[in-house]
Amino acid sequence: MPVTVRQPVPLRQQVLVLYLSTSSLASKVVGWSLFDGDSPEAEEAGSSPEPPYLTGLDALRDGWRLFQASQLLPPPAGEEYATSFQKFEFFFEKLWPIEPPIDQPPIEQRATSLVGAASL
Repeated sequence: MPVTVRQPVPLRQQVLVLYLSTSSLASKVVGWSLFDGDSPEAEEAGSSPEPPYLTGLDALRDGWRLFQASQLLPPPAGEEYATSFQKFEFFFEKLWPIEPPIDQPPIEQRATSLVGAASL
């Protein structure tokens, strides 16, 4: 009986950074950035007028995986009202199969042709 070897599917990572109004994932998105590991285009922070999700919870419900949340640190005494960085930062990711370019065969065919060429 022949053994079938499954080739791993190459994946690309998308990273979504959401800045929320509070530490709760159910709070409103006030800032965002999206980065796509397979896109030649660089996304700019808040490049669209509307956030991709209204809350962090909406992102979870759409299949984004939360992998980092900012640590909750109290402000130093006397700096409770100072302007600073966004405190409630959440990093999400999605993993997608990398699609080969239209003029390139799927990875399985490329691997087979490379093995055949190496034996010549």
